[in-house]
Amino acid sequence: MARPLPIRPFSDTAFPNAAFHVNTASVGIPPLAAVAALHRYADNMTRGVCDTATYAVHVERCRAAFGSLVGVRSRDVAIAGTVSHVVGMAAASLPAGSRVLCVEDDFTSVTGPFLSDPRLRVTLVPFEALLESIRPGIDLVAVSAVRSNDGRVLDLSALAAASQAVGALTVVDATHGTGWLTIDAKPFDIVVSAGYKWLLTPRGISFAAINPSATWLRPIYANWSGTDDPWNSLYGPSLRLSADARRFDSSPPWPLLEAAAISLETVASAQGLGEWSVGLANAFRAELGLAASNSPIISLPGDPAPLADAGVAVAARAGRVRLSFYGYNDEVAVERAARAVRESSMALAS
Repeated sequence: MARPLPIRPFSDTAFPNAAFHVNTASVGIPPLAAVAALHRYADNMTRGVCDTATYAVHVERCRAAFGSLVGVRSRDVAIAGTVSHVVGMAAASLPAGSRVLCVEDDFTSVTGPFLSDPRLRVTLVPFEALLESIRPGIDLVAVSAVRSNDGRVLDLSALAAASQAVGALTVVDATHGTGWLTIDAKPFDIVVSAGYKWLLTPRGISFAAINPSATWLRPIYANWSGTDDPWNSLYGPSLRLSADARRFDSSPPWPLLEAAAISLETVASAQGLGEWSVGLANAFRAELGLAASNSPIISLPGDPAPLADAGVAVAARAGRVRLSFYGYNDEVAVERAARAVRESSMALAS
């Protein structure tokens, strides 16, 4: 099997237990340095150490690294807890009667905040029909850049062009693309990503690129962390929110910040991560006689048990088996996974 790249993006030293974790779409494995940072925080907590100045540095490291991954300035990055937190802000900021376009089987963190708001009119369409459904009268389009269930990749350039042509706002969940997919967030109002999958952070922190032109977005979770001088903004009614995207910040999760910064910087500095990940996935597809794709996520009919028995971590999603290759996997994982599938009764129809 030809190597997709001459050098694997992530090393065994940093990721000693990740070779057969073909399940980054469920949860990424952090580098050892990030795990050590979590232990440091826990140790400090037992001694009552609370170094808020250092936590603030880690927040800015996270902004800078995520910004570099999606092509925006660090000042245009907000820190949140979850994707639905950010999407919920978008939903709550829309005027009553706004028409929102979503994909009918998208991840519910994308669709749920809009569908649960009775003020809004939501249209659901098949993934294949999304772009042609962006027409005059649509106020906002909310969609995943890469589908969680089957890995299909949306044409983001076409999404930007279609939305701009009719004046529609845009919310893009890039959770399953940020890290391996080249993403330019600048044409969109909001590009949000959970950290704990392809960005390899601990669960509980997400990141959003907020376009400075998105003045329609309201900081409905406004708090002291959203100011330029947080420690002098703790009390009273005179909360002066930042002019930057930090005005949308949730209160930062201190235990996670250093680990998140390390993970984001690891991903941002990796060379050839997308080419490697998609290359491994296509090598797996070739082993099974399946067509090549532009995604590291593979969805097959069947049961994940044969893969688990072979020591390969995968996921069950939407009644199918989902594999997701990343920078800590290699050809050995491809061969082991393909052999487990071939030797099982798993159907190979795509």
